[in-house]
Amino acid sequence: MAISTIDGELLEAFAGSVSGSVVLPHDDGYDDVRRIQNGLIDRRPAVIVRCAGATDIAGAVKLARSSGLEISVRGGGHNVAGRAVAEGGLMIDLSPMRGIHVDPAARTARAQGGVLWAELNREAHAHGLAVTGGAISSTGIAGYTLGGGLGWLMAKHGLGCDNLLGVELVTAEGEILNVDDASHPDLMWALRGGGGNFGVAASLVYRLHPVSMVTGGLIAHPIDAAGDMLRFYRDAVAGCSDDLTVFAAVVHAPDGSGMKLAAMVVFHTGDAEQAEADLAPFKSWGSPLMVEVGPMPYPVMNTLLDAAYPKGALNYWLSSFTTGLPDPLIEAIVERFASVPSPMTAILLEHFHGAVTRVEPTDTAVPHRAEGWNLLLPSEWMDPADTEANIAWTKDTFAALSEHFGGGRWLNYLGDDQDDAISAAYGPNYERLVEVKRRHDPDNVFHLNHNIVP
Repeated sequence: MAISTIDGELLEAFAGSVSGSVVLPHDDGYDDVRRIQNGLIDRRPAVIVRCAGATDIAGAVKLARSSGLEISVRGGGHNVAGRAVAEGGLMIDLSPMRGIHVDPAARTARAQGGVLWAELNREAHAHGLAVTGGAISSTGIAGYTLGGGLGWLMAKHGLGCDNLLGVELVTAEGEILNVDDASHPDLMWALRGGGGNFGVAASLVYRLHPVSMVTGGLIAHPIDAAGDMLRFYRDAVAGCSDDLTVFAAVVHAPDGSGMKLAAMVVFHTGDAEQAEADLAPFKSWGSPLMVEVGPMPYPVMNTLLDAAYPKGALNYWLSSFTTGLPDPLIEAIVERFASVPSPMTAILLEHFHGAVTRVEPTDTAVPHRAEGWNLLLPSEWMDPADTEANIAWTKDTFAALSEHFGGGRWLNYLGDDQDDAISAAYGPNYERLVEVKRRHDPDNVFHLNHNIVP
């Protein structure tokens, strides 16, 4: 919808009333503000409201509804589907909202919806505390948490959403609600993994845990060892403690050489002696090209993969939970990776175990509570001319591996063309989510997300 369809006086009055700012297509900086992490997404909102707080968000919702504009919401801008940007609509931009307050006595943190994980990790770490956050430090806390929130601490302390205690939520009516288990139990249940369907998260309250120094790092092997390494990995993580999390992948060397590697990313929350004992088998197996593992502050662990996901790279992702890690799946992973078209693309296995699996599938909106693996194909490339080949390889690879997939899909990994997988992301919780959506957003105002249709 064109900007001319908004009443000029109404827009001027609104711009004069907000604590933040209003950015229009002809303004300086518009292109910077509308761009998000995934360079494949190139959309032009009619209006961008850069909010300073919940009142700005509420005003933006009312303006959009009175003007007939679609609403999109941008937190960190990392979601691969790019639903943060509405073509011709109104983008509610939370990125200026970066306030964080840590209460070390209560072990809680309140953080605004534009905060990035690097920022929240840093403030919590100053008090020797942490919560499950994104493995890429530039990810926004809001979309990550509302979509479930998997990360290095999930085996020890559960998902990000399992540690969500409250949300200051702006509703489809432009009301500001303080949502928690006592005040709005059904809505709080839905916010723990139901995505952006129920309102705009102006701020989020987290439970924090005493986590400061951890042991972590990368172990890399020649690609010829990939099959053997993945079989070793499968057996080595069986029955591992909550302190230990290991993800495995076939990847490219980060030096830009295009060299293929088989790799494990290891993470341990226990004391140095226990970490050394638990990690010894991983460090000593085979003939590694690199073992970069040691003690580090928890916030540093969440930066180890940052360079592999630069802003502006073109991304197309597919993922699914698997039915285990049998030899035929391992063989298929190795075979498919041989033809990968981009030196930025990987095939990644994320291990679910421990605390994340001790929550009932219907206790939060996230149903994925069985021990096992999520397989992710995060395809990335830089040249738009390579888009067709990369998307085709990703789809073909997903199809080739699909006989080993279970029914579940991770919500935050769904791309822009995967709305058919939304019911698989919510599983047995879908109908209850529809009921909550019907009560709080019956007109589906917030539909530029992985949408639950009321």
